[in-house]
Amino acid sequence: MGFGILVFVIALLAGVASKNFLKPAWAKEYSVEWSDQIGRMVTDLSYGEGEAQKFDLYLPADNSKKTYGLVVYLHAGGFTSGDKKDDQQMLQWLASKGYVAAGINYTLRTDENGASVTSQAQEIKDSIPHVIEAAKNEGYTIDKMAISGGSAGHALAMIYAYRDAKEAPVPVVLTFGGVGPSSFYMEDWGIYGADTNHEAAAGLVSATSGQEVTEEMIMDGSYKEIVNEISAVHWVTDETVPSVVIYGKHDKVQPYKAAVRLEKALKENGVDYQFLTAEHSGHGLQNDYAANQEYMQLVEDYLAKYLPVD
Repeated sequence: MGFGILVFVIALLAGVASKNFLKPAWAKEYSVEWSDQIGRMVTDLSYGEGEAQKFDLYLPADNSKKTYGLVVYLHAGGFTSGDKKDDQQMLQWLASKGYVAAGINYTLRTDENGASVTSQAQEIKDSIPHVIEAAKNEGYTIDKMAISGGSAGHALAMIYAYRDAKEAPVPVVLTFGGVGPSSFYMEDWGIYGADTNHEAAAGLVSATSGQEVTEEMIMDGSYKEIVNEISAVHWVTDETVPSVVIYGKHDKVQPYKAAVRLEKALKENGVDYQFLTAEHSGHGLQNDYAANQEYMQLVEDYLAKYLPVD
């Protein structure tokens, strides 16, 4: 499979399928009728000069507290589509619980702009100080944060929580999300034939990393030095923040094999984590009502434990 075809297939499948994440009927339990009594929004604040480098704040109505917890939720879309407004329901629900919530856009990959998981992760890292400063300017001082997302957004959230948290302006205390790739090691990516097809693997790694990777680099393993940077699992240590994740066992967009690698790393490093498998679902988690319900209950439990609203 050639480079261009491979990227197109990944973009099409991930961009379409991941839009369904966390949007079945059960999710209505985690929505609110937004009003001034619940909170207010401040939209399209800039964190850089790029057209996509903007974020939205969802601020709880109660602005009397000394400090607030921040929850960032990053949008899905296969790294090629999606927008912060796609997660308005989740962000409004978080604000209704008393959190400052933020949705952040990042530059989406096209064949022309060369954006990649590498550059997108850097944009998220660059955005967080601006988000915290903007919240402060609105009267909400942030003292700690959680970062989360779905699919591509979940991948970026994990990279930030596991790799970049040590440089965050405030302590990162939790990450949660679903169906985000935590590994870009090609032995995990058999769903695209990248575990045996060196051309396909080189195309996938080149697209996601933003660096030119050759078939020879795949064959001798040297490509792993590149994908370590964007493979969240590589950064898991005994200091990794608590994590709640859910994956579909029959995912044809993000390989479940990579999710198993993540669970192993979290367990071996003694991280406080919850790993849920939607046994009958693919990337959209659409066939496992009970698993989805359990996931959201765990998210609530972990938020209450690690990011309590005083």
